[in-house]
This record gives sequence, structure tokens and C-alpha cells, in this order.
Amino acid sequence: MSRHQNGEEYRNPTEVKKSQIVMPCHANHRQELSVGELLKWMDSTACLSAERHAGCPCVTVSVDDIHFEHTIGVGQVVNIKAKVNRAFNTSMEVGIVVSCEDLFSDTHWSVCRAVATFVSQRTTGGKVQLRPLVPCTQAEQVEHSLAAERRRMRLVHADIMKDLLANRAFQQVEVQEAEKAVPAERTRVESVELVLPTHANHQVNTFGGQIMAWMENVATIAASRLCNAHPTLQSIDMFHFRGPSHVGDRLVLKAIVNNAFKNSMEVGVCAEAYQGEEPLRHINSAFMTFEIRDQEGKPCTLPRIRPEPLEGMRRYQEAIARNKIRLDRKYIISCKQTEVPLSVPWDLSNQVYLSYNNVSALKMLAARNNWLLNSEKNKVSLYTLEQKQVLSFKVETEVDIPAERAFMLLSDLSKRVEWDPNYERCELILRVNDDDFLYRVVTPSISQDGASNSPSADQGGKVQDFILLASRRPPCDSGDPYVIALRSVTLPTHPPTEGYNRGEVLCAGFSILEVSKDISKISYFNQASPEVLPYISTDIAGLSSSFYGIFCTCNTFLQENRVDHTSTPQSQPPSSTLKRKQKKKFEFPAF
Repeated sequence: MSRHQNGEEYRNPTEVKKSQIVMPCHANHRQELSVGELLKWMDSTACLSAERHAGCPCVTVSVDDIHFEHTIGVGQVVNIKAKVNRAFNTSMEVGIVVSCEDLFSDTHWSVCRAVATFVSQRTTGGKVQLRPLVPCTQAEQVEHSLAAERRRMRLVHADIMKDLLANRAFQQVEVQEAEKAVPAERTRVESVELVLPTHANHQVNTFGGQIMAWMENVATIAASRLCNAHPTLQSIDMFHFRGPSHVGDRLVLKAIVNNAFKNSMEVGVCAEAYQGEEPLRHINSAFMTFEIRDQEGKPCTLPRIRPEPLEGMRRYQEAIARNKIRLDRKYIISCKQTEVPLSVPWDLSNQVYLSYNNVSALKMLAARNNWLLNSEKNKVSLYTLEQKQVLSFKVETEVDIPAERAFMLLSDLSKRVEWDPNYERCELILRVNDDDFLYRVVTPSISQDGASNSPSADQGGKVQDFILLASRRPPCDSGDPYVIALRSVTLPTHPPTEGYNRGEVLCAGFSILEVSKDISKISYFNQASPEVLPYISTDIAGLSSSFYGIFCTCNTFLQENRVDHTSTPQSQPPSSTLKRKQKKKFEFPAF
């Protein structure tokens, strides 16, 4: 834990902790903590953290995916910690960590993590402008930086679903008839709850955690009706509150099994409110994934579901799309960086998550504070970092060019051939959007002495190529860097070809920080994969200083293109001459 200069342990000022021993009144029929009860505790802890930063009442807007790793038994202690990761203009992201403690065996384990979004509200109405949150530790800096990426992903979540459903593969889904298929109508549940003062928060609105608990209750009943067994809640999809509920409201909760897969089922839940004869108000919708486990704790095979006509078929198809999104998010985002295969297959449906993984991996690497200075020449510094048998390196210097201009030049990989000897060719495969691009990069083979050479018939090594996803991000707030992140992906249209060795890159890219109006601090990062190491080993070993030469070449390229000359004739030779002038091998390959 970080410490202040006076030696005291540092604690985030927005951090709130809650510890609760699980009593029988909190448990279900299996003497395990009810997930609904846990959701109430999580939401209240996160709300207190948000209010600690805002200084005024806050309400829950949304909750990202929650994956439950373990159950909690009666007599065990639940420890919940929440803190604000980042404050935007009127909303803030709160991170929640839940762990469990067994008092008798003195063991601890993780239960789940969640990210919730809150907005602050004045008692007289209207949102409050929030003050910025300044991160103080490495962990806080990482979460602060990634919060912007998570917010970006949140905003496009609905569009991802629409695009996937527009795919013909989902439009043509047919229900396979089965004799033992369970009619979806059999799983339908409807329940009404009267919102009492005990269900309200300090703003006399229905407590968000209480609504989630009621929704979990009806979803559990619907799931149990599919196969006449007690289900286990595995995960809750990203959802958001669409409107408030108040004391005196009647809350109508509806649930039904939308689809059943081999070992899991999706239950859709809807919460609507009304008072008197007024029409129903949509409060919230959620999609929960359940499993049925045997006595050994292994998932059981589930019966098929026969959807209702029309709306039931729509829900059936949407559940398939959500299941794909759910697996993509879990596979690409939730796994640790070292657990994700380097070249994940790319398609439009998982593009947002791959882009998030790409940018977040670079930001986490850049936030590491244990870089070791390997060498330095004329303010061009080479740093190395070893962690879990993975070698990473960083090259850093200041350049006399505005940060935005450097960002525009370096984010266009097709220009790398003008200054990077290890970029023999760079082909733009697809412009996904304004911030994400797919490239094929060809690099020279490596001779036995470690130098880069053009391919020839008598060389033993093959020329390498890489299929790269390049994701660029401008600053979210002042003080944030420009980011250009690179990682390998797999494309069916561009399989490995004869004569080329297909290389892979886990994490690489640039961070560009504005030092002043005309000066930028440029940092290049690379988590060296086996295909990259031969290009850099002599530099890191101290046997060469070519990284300095290539950074000088890059600097010259940036200076020659400091001003956009696209509309006027260039008065200087084209920058492509830089590559011909550079004779030394490239220390940090730009993959």
C-alpha cells in the first residue's frame, strides 16, 4: 500500500468499506447468501462512495457486467470495498470489489467485481457538476485511465446489439423442434411489490439495490421452472436504470427464460412502476445467466426451450446475440492479459471489445512504475521491465512538435515505411471507424547476427508479417495522453501465406503527452513477443545504440511534417528519403 510522506498508509478519500456476516435471514434454501441481498449491499456501498466524492445525494445509473466466481455460505463474512475510479462532468464510475472471509479457517477469496455509474442530484432537482478526481497511486492511475475506455464501450453497447441482430445469421435462426422442449410460457413469472419507506433511500426514491434484488428473485423463479431445479446465478449483463421509482409505487416485475444453451440459460427481467391508474413506467430491464449444478458442482445439461410466437422468437434470437456478446466480453476483457491468446479472431461484433483490450493493455503497461533505465543518450532513454517472464521495453524522449500533430502522424501506420527500416510494407486492410484500423505489416527477416535484412533465396529465416489492430485515442480530459495502441488479430481474409512467418504482438504502441504547446513527450512501449525479441536484443544487452538512431530519424520525420502541407507544395524533400538514409537496424519495431 502507498504511504504519505509522513509514513501513514494512503487511503483513497472516496473509499468505503462494508463488512457483513451472513446470517440465516440473508440466505437461500442452500444456506448460501442470496445474490439479491448481495446486490443491495454492493449498491449501497458504491452509493456511499459516490456521495463521498460528490458531496450530495447520488443515484445509480448503470451497472456493468457482473460475473459471480463463488457463492458465500451462512457464517462467512462478506467484505465489500468501493471507490470512485473517475469523475466525468456529471457522472462518475465507481469500482466495487467483493471478497469473502471464513473466520474459522482464516481464508479469503474473491467473489466478484463490478463497475457502476452514478450521477449526483441536487435536492431541488438537476444534475451537479462534479470536481475532477486526481489519482495518486499506480492502481488508481490505471483505473482512472481505463474508465474513459469503459465509458466509451458503455455508450456503444446498444449499437453493438443492433448491428449483430442485423446480421443475416441471426435473422435466419430457426428453432429446432424437440419432443422434450419446455414451452417458454411455463417459465413466465409476474410479481408485484409495494414500495414502502423501508425500501427507499435517503432521497425517498426506491433504492436501486432493492429493485435489483426483486428482479433477481423473479429471475431465479423463472430459471427454476425450466428444469424443476434450484439454479445458480452466474452473471448479470450490463444494464441501466431508465427512470426513478418512489415510495408508494407498485413495482411490477416480470421474468421469462429467453433461451437455453447447453449449460446455461438467459432469463430476461423487466421492472415497471405505476401509481393509481397511471400507465406503467419502464424502470429497468436486465438479463441474467443461470446454471444448474449437480452435487459435485458441475454444470448440468439443460433442456431446450420452445419460444412463444412473435415476441418470444424475438427474445430467443436476441438471447443468442447477447450470448455471443457475453462470451466476447468475458473472453477478451474479463480474462487477464496473459490468458488471452495473442491473435484473437476479429469481426465487427467483437471489435469494440478488442479495441478496449488493445487500449487498456497499453495503458496498464504505461502505468507501471518499476521501469529500469537501461541506457540514455542525448535525452533519448531506453527502459526495460521484466514481469512473469515477459520482457517489455520503453523508449522515451521529448520532441519539438505539438502533441496533436505527433498523434496524427504516428497513428497513420502507412507512414511508418517512411522512417522505419523494419516496416518494409504496410497495407491498410480496413478502416473500421475514425479510431480503429486494421493493417498488414511486412518486416524483414533476421540474419544470424541479429541484423535486419531484406529477404533473399539463401537466407534461412522467412520474412515476417503481422495483422495488427491499431486503436488511437485522443485525450479524454486535460492531462491525459494521446494513445496509439497496437495488437495482433486474426482475419479469415488474410491467413498466413507461404514465404512469410506470421508474427504476433501482444501489446505495443505510443503514448504522447503534451509538455507545452509545442513540445511533446513521446513514449514507445512493446511487450516483446518471440517474433519481436531478435530485433531488440542487442540494444537491450547494451551492444548497440540503434534505438537512439531510429528515434532521431523519427524526430526528423516529425519535424519535416510538423506543418500539414497537404494543400501546398512541399519545399523540402519527401520524408521517404529518411528510410534510405537510415543504415542501422531498428531497435523498437513498430508492431
